[in-house]
Parts: sequence; C-alpha cells; structure tokens
Amino acid sequence: MIVVFIVIAVLLIIGISFYNSLIGKKNQVTNAFSAIDVMLKKRFDLLPNLVETVKQYMQYEGDLLSRVVELRAKAGSANLSNAEKLDLDKQLSSDVRGIMVNVENYPDLKANHSFINLQSTWTESEEQIAAARRTYNASVTNYNDAIMMFPGSLFAGMLNYQPIEVLANTEEERKNVSARDLFNS
Repeated sequence: MIVVFIVIAVLLIIGISFYNSLIGKKNQVTNAFSAIDVMLKKRFDLLPNLVETVKQYMQYEGDLLSRVVELRAKAGSANLSNAEKLDLDKQLSSDVRGIMVNVENYPDLKANHSFINLQSTWTESEEQIAAARRTYNASVTNYNDAIMMFPGSLFAGMLNYQPIEVLANTEEERKNVSARDLFNS
C-alpha cells in the first residue's frame, strides 16, 4: 500500500513539474513577443523624426515618405493582432531601407547632425529588434520542443497547446537592396 502511495505521489510530482514547465515556457514566448512589441513601438516613435528630417532634403521622395507615415499611423492602432504588427514591421523595414539608400544622393543630409543622430538611433533600434526576434525564436523553439517531446507531449495534448511558428524572413527580405533599382524607379 505504501509503495502504491509513493508511486502515485512521484507521478503527481512529475505531472505538476511538467505542467509548470509548460506554463513557464508559454509565458516566456509571450514575454519574448512583448519585447519585440516594445522595440517596434520604439521604431514607430522614431519614424516621425526621421521622416521630418529627411523630408527637408528629399522633396521628390514624397510618396515613399507618405507611405512610411501612413504605415506608422497604422502601427499606432491598438486593434492590431500580433500578425498584423509583424506585417507592418516588414513593410516599414522595406520602405525605410529605401529611404536610407536614397540618402546617398544628399551629401548635406549625411552631414546633418540631427540625421546622423537619428540614423544611429535607428540602427541601434534595428539591432535591438533583431536581438528581440532571436530571443523570441529561441523561446518558441524551447516551447515547441517541450510540447512535442515525450512526456511533455502528453501534457501539451491535454492542455491543447499548439506549436508556434518562429519568425522568419520572407523571400523579399532576404534579397539585397539594389541602390541602382531604387534610384532608377
């Protein structure tokens, strides 16, 4: 009788341990995505300053600047899903890359202290976003491993935990930016 009680107690402790571990891993994924969200907000807050500074020099690039401002305004909406936020992030990254490449046409802008400061802040922000994405992907991989491997898969099935996709670059984002194409368009 004591042996049965000990076996049940050990199984219960193992079950509680796996349950708590899965909850912790799921919370790590949520926390990692929140870090990305914070970095994206920082980027969105930098955009108006960057655009205003660049606008003074880049009159003919008005359409691109207007699009960046429009995307930034959408990003400020509280009703966006995580997927929509990530989609806006991809669009903004592409457009801002275009602005940065076009800056090469404006030597005065490259010497402007405000622009240099904004550009370095932007670069730092992009590096932080990349680091946050790496952290998120590591958390997602850890979580996915936990819910897919035995015996965690048993508990994950009971809790209806589903695998989460890691963040990956689209085919468009993997391409090199062609300054020639940007200037000829």
